[in-house]
Amino acid sequence: MIEIEGVAKTFTLHNQGCVVIPVMQGATLSVARGDCVGLIGASGAGKSTLMRMIYGNYLAAEGRIVVDGVDVVQAPPREILALRRETLGYVSQFLRVVPRVPTLDVVAEPLLVLGVDAEVARNRARALLTRLRIPERLWALSPTSFSGGEQQRVNIARGFAHDYPALLLDEPTASLDAANRDTVLELIEEAKARGAAIIGIFHDEAARERVCDRVVDVSAYTPRAA
Repeated sequence: MIEIEGVAKTFTLHNQGCVVIPVMQGATLSVARGDCVGLIGASGAGKSTLMRMIYGNYLAAEGRIVVDGVDVVQAPPREILALRRETLGYVSQFLRVVPRVPTLDVVAEPLLVLGVDAEVARNRARALLTRLRIPERLWALSPTSFSGGEQQRVNIARGFAHDYPALLLDEPTASLDAANRDTVLELIEEAKARGAAIIGIFHDEAARERVCDRVVDVSAYTPRAA
C-alpha cells in the first residue's frame, strides 16, 4: 500500500549562501494493508520529514514514494490532492482550520468533500466527538478557541472520519489523559482491522508496542559526514 524506495531529502539555506544540507539518504520502507509501522530515532533524525514527504508537503530529492499506485514524488498537484481526499489521511500534532467553522463541520469535512450525505457525515462526526469526550455544548463552536488537548482530539476525530486506506499519525497520543489515549489506540486498532496501512510516530513506548507491528529507526538514513 505504501512503498518507499531510496528516498533522499535536502534543505537549501537560501539566507546562508544557498548552502545545501542533506538530511536523509536511502530511506526504504514498505507498509502493507493492515500493518502499522512506527518511526523511531532521536530528535532531528527525520521522522516528521519522512512523513511530510509521504504526504507531499516536502518534495523528495531522490527516490520513489508510492501510495496506492501514486508516486507522490512525480505526481502533479491535482493527483496529490485527490490522494489526500480519498486515500491518505494525516493526523498532525496541530489543528489547522478555518476560524468560525463549527467543530461538527470541521470533523465532518473529509466526508463532505467526498460527497457523503451531510447528515451521514455529521452523524459520523458526532459519534467520534462523543468517543473522544468533546462535550456536545462545544460542537457548534469553532475549535480554534479550545484548549490544546481538545484541539488534538478534534484533529484525531477529523483524521478518522473517513476510512482512509492509508494513514499517517504524528504523535496521536501525546498529552492525552489515559481514557482518551486508550480511545485513540482503539481507533488505530479498528483502522488496522479494516485494512488501513499506517505509519506513525509514537514517543509513547507502550502505545507503540500495542499498535505497531514493527518499528523503523530513521537514524539509519541520516547522511554521514564525509
